[in-house]
Amino acid sequence: MFSSVNSMEWIIGVGERTLVRVQGMGHMFLFLLRAIAWVFRPPFRFDQILKQLHFIGFKSTFVVVLTAIFTGMVLALQGYYSLQKFGSEGLLGSAVALSMIRELGPVLAALMVTARAGSAMTAEIGIMRITEQIDALETMAINSLQYLISPKIIGALVAVPLLVAIFDVVGIYGGYLVGVKLLGVSGGSYWSSIESAVEWRDVYGGILKSVSFGLIISWVCCYKGYYTKMSSEGLGKATTEAVVLSSVLILVWDYFLTSVLL
Repeated sequence: MFSSVNSMEWIIGVGERTLVRVQGMGHMFLFLLRAIAWVFRPPFRFDQILKQLHFIGFKSTFVVVLTAIFTGMVLALQGYYSLQKFGSEGLLGSAVALSMIRELGPVLAALMVTARAGSAMTAEIGIMRITEQIDALETMAINSLQYLISPKIIGALVAVPLLVAIFDVVGIYGGYLVGVKLLGVSGGSYWSSIESAVEWRDVYGGILKSVSFGLIISWVCCYKGYYTKMSSEGLGKATTEAVVLSSVLILVWDYFLTSVLL
């Protein structure tokens, strides 16, 4: 009898937690729909959009470039010794380019943007919530979603694909420095293998991933900041949850997109 009661309590607890998670997912989705709907309603906040492009895009360029060049260099170094076993060093360029364009570029650039800009977005909106600045905007008849959230979503949708493009180019040149200048691979074979191997489908897949990753970053980070608890501890927890959840969703969504695009 005691065991059956405990089993029922456990099942009820699992059901309650599941309902809470489903309700939270629905709340996040409605938040995204409302923010996107406000994009198409006047007044249009072009100044806020430009501000977010500068913050998300320009200010993340250095860390993206730094990550890209060393990623390309490591990829070329590892790829060279793997291809050397089969006498295929001339294919190093295609191996580096395809890895960067299809997978590493979008994923690593999105993770860097999450760590640098996403956490800052959560903290900024969370501080505004705690200090009641968002309530002040509503009091002045300024829709907080339109003023704060929608520009960040648009900025991320534009900035992240551009950062991914920079990541891909810099990473390929990083691979060139190691493969051609350091390891002695022919420069002509490096570039010709890229030209023959990379197709529009690969580029299109990378663009699609980068756009979706930009949406995930802005959506999750803005949501966590907007609904943070009214305390410094709650803000810290929201920032941590935003970065972790965004990173996990990027990796999970990357798998599903890759399985569809192959």
